[in-house]
Amino acid sequence: MSSAAEQEAVAAERATGEGRPAAVVNGARPAPPVPTAPVRPGRPTPLGARFRTGPDGVAGTNFALWAGGAEGVELCLFDERGGESRARLTELTHGIWHGFVPDVLPGRRYGYRVHGRWDPWTGARWNPAKLLLDPYARAVDGDFRLPPEVYGHVRDWPEQHVADTVRDDRDSAPYVPKGVVVHDDDDWADDRRPKTPWADSVIYELHVKGFTQRHPGVPEELRGTYAGLAHPAAIEHLVGLGVTAVELLPVHQFAHEDHLLRRGLRNYWGYNSVGYFAPHAGYAASGTRGQQVGEFKRMVRALHAAGIEVILDVVYNHTAEAGELGPTLSLKGVDNRGYYRLQPDARRYADYTGCGNTLHVVQPHVLRLITDSLRYWVTEMGVDGFRFDLAAALARSMHDVDMLSPFLAVIAQDPVLRRVKLIAEPWDVGSGGYQVGAFPPLWTEWNDRYRDAVRDFWRHALPDVREMGYRLSGSSDLYAWGGRRPYASVNFVTAHDGFTLRDLVSYGRKHNEANGEGNRDGTDDNRSWNCGAEGETADEGVRALRRRQLRNLLTTLLLSTGVPMLVAGDEMGRTQRGNNNAYCQDNEIGWVDWTLVDDPDWRPLLELTSRLIALRHRHPVLRRRSFFSGRTHSADGLRDLAWFTPRGTEMTEDDWYAPAATLGMYLSGRDIPGRDEHGAPILDDSFLAVLHAGHDPVEFELPGPPWAGRYEVVVDTAREEQDRAPAVEHRGGTRITVPDRTVLLLRVRT
Repeated sequence: MSSAAEQEAVAAERATGEGRPAAVVNGARPAPPVPTAPVRPGRPTPLGARFRTGPDGVAGTNFALWAGGAEGVELCLFDERGGESRARLTELTHGIWHGFVPDVLPGRRYGYRVHGRWDPWTGARWNPAKLLLDPYARAVDGDFRLPPEVYGHVRDWPEQHVADTVRDDRDSAPYVPKGVVVHDDDDWADDRRPKTPWADSVIYELHVKGFTQRHPGVPEELRGTYAGLAHPAAIEHLVGLGVTAVELLPVHQFAHEDHLLRRGLRNYWGYNSVGYFAPHAGYAASGTRGQQVGEFKRMVRALHAAGIEVILDVVYNHTAEAGELGPTLSLKGVDNRGYYRLQPDARRYADYTGCGNTLHVVQPHVLRLITDSLRYWVTEMGVDGFRFDLAAALARSMHDVDMLSPFLAVIAQDPVLRRVKLIAEPWDVGSGGYQVGAFPPLWTEWNDRYRDAVRDFWRHALPDVREMGYRLSGSSDLYAWGGRRPYASVNFVTAHDGFTLRDLVSYGRKHNEANGEGNRDGTDDNRSWNCGAEGETADEGVRALRRRQLRNLLTTLLLSTGVPMLVAGDEMGRTQRGNNNAYCQDNEIGWVDWTLVDDPDWRPLLELTSRLIALRHRHPVLRRRSFFSGRTHSADGLRDLAWFTPRGTEMTEDDWYAPAATLGMYLSGRDIPGRDEHGAPILDDSFLAVLHAGHDPVEFELPGPPWAGRYEVVVDTAREEQDRAPAVEHRGGTRITVPDRTVLLLRVRT
């Protein structure tokens, strides 16, 4: 703690309004610099640390850092024992400080100290006592800890309402990770990207660690790592399931929040990025001195070889440095005003993310940071696409969400990025942030309207079936504009955030006590139904109903037009014990339980999921590239899409508005727009899907000619066994009994 005299001096200076609090020395200052090798001018591009050969043939590393408002930058190099040597970067080009240092080889650790004014009232928070991670570091070594030394301000200042204005001069270098110089000469010539068309995609959201941490077929030393995900045992499950892409929860280097560390927890999901070029070192089995880069690439190659694309969940909307009371790890110390959106009171951060800060994407250098990162992961790390967390925050211009914003404009014209898969989480927590259906062509979106409608339908909470009609057929009300296609909708019932599929039918309310926040965290709007008992139960009637509901939800998802997204473990009944916000549960709550694969209760669900995905791959009518027209296309009066009541009649306007729990959807395989790759018309079987969410069985009359003469039952979710299709046929025009809470999928026989 500072002395009373120091506190009084600072308070008096504040009261006069004529100055700012001076730096408060709170412990030892950083050690005096130890000279390193002479620094040559080097180049301002590319940014980051790039190993190369200098003009005289001597190998070394070029360092370049954008710090536009800074007064000086010191490069800090660390030896194997942690000893630090420093060198001033004296060259400044367009806000970029740069220099070439001979004999700095791959594996060398480094960081920066940036000099400038300490004036939080104007947003200036330079503090050379704090070692900063290079924003362009491609590998990171060491763990993030958050002792007081890591904060740019005096964290334990007695007057907490002004604590962020008092500078802390203690050295943070012993407590923060360092960047690592990486040598990359990989041209990916031996890699073959799957390039799966959007309409043919089935996405599988997984956590690199959680997917393999308990997998018995993955060697113990590889579990929870990139190498573990690349192991044949892990890939075998993905291939057997039939998914075409994995969407990895954040793998950018991230840090743990202080409030979690104080409770003995960790940030498990990783939505707390601090290094946008570095694969998270905690997921590497091979080492953290650059080895994590090669291990990640080998994982991508292995997945590509199996025909599986790699999509990264990326968090460019905020960083781990939080608000004015957060730590100083990187951007805050490099140029706080240049990187973050600040309020009119520049001490405070504009927070459209709920995480304390928001990157100022309108600034050219911030936009460059993001797009350089994205291109790096595509061209040098081999990934196939991105899902953007809180994408609406990136689309804000000065304040409002703007679909003509610089970020979206740059992505649209970029020759690399416009060719990869782009998925928006189309909302943030700021005013006007909900933007589902508003993103421009090239983008797909997480469709939470789909999630809510399907959940409500199967818990019998929809007043009618209008909403389900839109969601099953591709959400044309949201996406049929500007040339967008049905695959603009990423359909999902569950995601990492919220209940698992099994918990959705097992819990009526959240149970997040393990998070240590008094069960206040996580949403209360779960739209779940526990089927008559809260949590696990021995009641076999309740258990059987839950298994049927899971079959209904998965069948609905995989028959809907759009791009389906599954969550790892949902296909075999994974539970988080009612926790709907497992972001800090790096344990068995958050990990996939592989014993479920052989559990007789859950094995049929896995078999059904595999059958449905295979059915989707075989039948183009289930993965249309254009929206349905609903119009007659043939002489016999058939339409590409028709809706039926249980009476066997086509639905009228009144039927759509009437209370109902049953819907028949007819998909014609004769009226699929477009042609195949050989130029031939696309023809397929026709199908009738009957979805019945009522509590009692219903009589349903199957449409007769010209719709169908006979039907073959392909899926019946009332059945427990799901390893094969039922051997059942019906004549068109006959009435069949559909059990309560059941999906029937019938193929038209010609």
